[in-house]
Amino acid sequence: MYKKQNIEDIEWVDITNNKSAEIETQKNDKTLLRRLHIKDGGKIIDGAEAFLLVWKKIPKYKFLYTFFKTPFIFTLFSYSYEIIAYFLYLKNKKQLSK
Repeated sequence: MYKKQNIEDIEWVDITNNKSAEIETQKNDKTLLRRLHIKDGGKIIDGAEAFLLVWKKIPKYKFLYTFFKTPFIFTLFSYSYEIIAYFLYLKNKKQLSK
C-alpha cells in the first residue's frame, strides 16, 4: 500500500532471505521479518517508530504521523504494533529459508 505511493525519498527493500540486509543492520532474518525497519541516514529504526517515519514522508498519511507521534498515543500504538507484528511474523515466517 505504501510502496504504491511512489515517494522518491523511500527505497523499499525486501528483507526476506536478504543476506546484505542482515549484514547492514546486524540483525538476523527472523528479527528483520518481525518488524518494519528503516534506514534513516546511518541509523536503523524499527517498529512503531519506523511507521512514523514512513507516514511523515507520505503526504497522504502525514495525518497519521501527526496523530500517533504524541507521547501517550505513541505508547499505545507501540504496544499494539508489537502484538500485531508478532502475529504477522508467525503468519509469514515460512517465507524464511531454513
